[in-house]
Amino acid sequence: MKLHGTMSVKEQTLHIGGVSCLELSEKYSTPLYVFDEELVRNNCREYVKYFKVNEYKNKVAYAGKAFLPMYMCKLIEEENLYLDVVSGGELYTAHKADFPMEKILFHGNNKTVEEIEMGIEWGVGIFVVDNFYELDLIEKICEKNQKTQNIYFRITPGIEAHTHDYIKTGQIDSKFGFALVNGDLYEAIEKLKDYKNIKLVGIHAHIGSQIFDVDPYIDTVDIMMNLVKEIKDKYNIEIKEVDLGGGIGVYYTKNDEPKTIKEFCESIIKRAEIICKSIGIKIPTLIIEPGRSIVANAGSTLYTIGSIKDIKDVRTYVSVDGGMTDNIRPSLYQAGYECAIINKIGQDKVNQVTVAGKCCESGDILITDTNIMEIESGDVIITTSTGAYGYSMASNYNKLQKPAVVSVINGESKLICKRQSYKDLLALEINE
Repeated sequence: MKLHGTMSVKEQTLHIGGVSCLELSEKYSTPLYVFDEELVRNNCREYVKYFKVNEYKNKVAYAGKAFLPMYMCKLIEEENLYLDVVSGGELYTAHKADFPMEKILFHGNNKTVEEIEMGIEWGVGIFVVDNFYELDLIEKICEKNQKTQNIYFRITPGIEAHTHDYIKTGQIDSKFGFALVNGDLYEAIEKLKDYKNIKLVGIHAHIGSQIFDVDPYIDTVDIMMNLVKEIKDKYNIEIKEVDLGGGIGVYYTKNDEPKTIKEFCESIIKRAEIICKSIGIKIPTLIIEPGRSIVANAGSTLYTIGSIKDIKDVRTYVSVDGGMTDNIRPSLYQAGYECAIINKIGQDKVNQVTVAGKCCESGDILITDTNIMEIESGDVIITTSTGAYGYSMASNYNKLQKPAVVSVINGESKLICKRQSYKDLLALEINE
């Protein structure tokens, strides 16, 4: 198992942020999400540094869908990041955390009337407009409230990055954005002539998630910068900001070979400089929207092992007290993870096991056929790199409670999300 961030081993016991994982499991119980706050902050700072936020006034917007409790809103504000939200719930979370509304980019392919009204009332900085329906709604609501709203148009640039089919978004056959090849974008720009309360300031593209190759981003830069020039020449509209989305891949298992934050950022900026010079335009403000690459490796999940089922000559199932309700990605994407027993680090891996969840589903498997040290009921196991899309996609299937979340840094732990109680589970139900 690869150690990330502040992970260290002392007397065969795994520590994160200077805190023993064994102590964490005893103090907070399991399942438990553990966040390495120092690693999260360091990743934010690398993006700010290498995406030239201070020098070029570029922007880094954290993709809240990866993980967004109020504590995370406060953290990214402290680290000088913007915030990308995709729902009224995420927007409300940011609002309750007192995150600056002017630093929010509001995404989503089907924003409701209520969500748009909320965003306009609270002063959201940018609406990333996804379709004609949304464009009309924003105009009507702004006119009613006598406000003007800055927007980006989301573009589907026709790029298919090498990633899982479910997380490809840049190709023309996508539910997201205005396509270039069929003329939708140009029709949308034409419609702006009739609108008095909308100002187009930028364009946006997102080509997918968990992408390891830089080349699709380079292609996106070329397309977007040429589009900036075309919009200026054809419509006399200056596009001041170009948002290149997120999707930078991270390490989950030894099969993954991600680039560094530095490599991605420098490649994008260098290409933007080259293409803008070649076509004779001023480099617009660049925006990037990392989510997974900020929090994935900083998060881990602790479980307690219960039943162990050894099917001779077939497989050994090791069941834990969580599963697909706290990490749906293995069932949804066949995503791979690494694991270890937290107080047996360094011991020989003598067993091959399949780590199973406790849900009443055959597909509730966290890791298939992994080699692990000697294992017994009551041991605490860790799965690493669960910081993105773990807690944010957690559910109450089988009426299981959502786990607690703790942040660890400098030898101290802090509860940032309480464990859901049985009473919490029934909070919305009516017994009459």
